[in-house]
Amino acid sequence: MLPVTMLIFAGAWQVPLFAATCTEGSTCVTVDGSGGAAMSKEQARESKEQWDETKSLRKKVNTRTEKEFDKQDRAIDDEEQCNDINNVNAYWEQSTRKCIDRKTGHRINL
Repeated sequence: MLPVTMLIFAGAWQVPLFAATCTEGSTCVTVDGSGGAAMSKEQARESKEQWDETKSLRKKVNTRTEKEFDKQDRAIDDEEQCNDINNVNAYWEQSTRKCIDRKTGHRINL
């Protein structure tokens, strides 16, 4: 009985999603000449132009986010390697994200 109820609930939840119409604040663009709440051709052109102008900025933000993710991912891998290393003098320094030798204070290349 419970799985059937969950299925009905999931289906009922999606009904408003499919019934959505073009309302203020939505990204719906209709250029059929009927007017109404749809964007005019000029508004659609301006919206596309603005989208195109911000493309390079969005790309820079995505690239920066990806670089930060890769940096953190690499640090996690390096920390795991540092903790698994056989050298008893090795320890992971969180602030610099480096594996350090306790005796020399130098970085240990993993």
